[in-house]
Amino acid sequence: MKWLKYTIDTTTAAVDFISEMLNELGIEGIEIEDNVPLTEADTKGMFIDILPELPPDEGKARVTFYLDEDKPAAEVETLLAQVREGLLETACFVEIGAGTITAGETEDKDWINNWKEFFKPFTVGDILIKPTWEEVPPEHAGKCRIEIDPGTAFGSGSHETTQLCIRQLQKYVKPGCRVLDIGTGSGILGIAAVKLGAGAAFGTDLDENAVATAIENAAVNGIAGERFPIVAGNILEEEALQEQAGLECYDIVAANILAPVIILLTGEADRHLKPGGLFITSGIIDTKEDAVKAAFATHPVWEIVETIHQGEWVCITARKR
Repeated sequence: MKWLKYTIDTTTAAVDFISEMLNELGIEGIEIEDNVPLTEADTKGMFIDILPELPPDEGKARVTFYLDEDKPAAEVETLLAQVREGLLETACFVEIGAGTITAGETEDKDWINNWKEFFKPFTVGDILIKPTWEEVPPEHAGKCRIEIDPGTAFGSGSHETTQLCIRQLQKYVKPGCRVLDIGTGSGILGIAAVKLGAGAAFGTDLDENAVATAIENAAVNGIAGERFPIVAGNILEEEALQEQAGLECYDIVAANILAPVIILLTGEADRHLKPGGLFITSGIIDTKEDAVKAAFATHPVWEIVETIHQGEWVCITARKR
């Protein structure tokens, strides 16, 4: 199926007004292109540690919307006339730039699922990680297996930061230990911990959709909810969640998030660890390694015991004294 594509050349100042105008006309799912840098608030909860390098922001923007190709031509022309009228009205109180509409068309693509053709089974140490829709390669039939469908959550296991954490879990998980997985995403670290012999894990994530995905992935791997409960919330800010997770009861806390968040967690994770427990952290780009280590150093409770690298990414493991 093809879609009719219409792009409005405008200004960043007019984007919100044009977006609202299109919404009032019943046009949803618009696409905005500009060179406005992302703010810290924009990236909160997103797996972004290096912001994209953008050209200088010259105040220009493009707003694109799509119409069903099967929509009657008369209805399309009427709607486009309404959009043009809306642009003229918007121009009365904000600079809209050229305000021109360029027509085109695009194929209907399943952007959510097309990436799946590139996600194939692979190993991390002696663990086979495979998507739920792939068969087990015969040469890996005897390996410990994790089946994962990350959906829109982070954590297929293919990213360097996830692999770094899994390697550390392979090294430090002991039979019957308890693991707290902060920012669980797809749930892969908690699942890996249980598969490696942990008695129980507990997962948290800011994103309710990620929590739903993680719960499904745990079930696919035969892990009951009472062995790996997963809840939505911010463990840095919500006292009820901190208490629900439990204090001084974990042997390992794992956090594969972002360097700025890990820096904040250096003041929280120790509250959940037993004395001698380990805090395994990744999601740290190498340019932020010193900043994370400095944050650990500000809390005398921590002793960094190991730092490992993969590509540009860093995993720091610290012990609670």
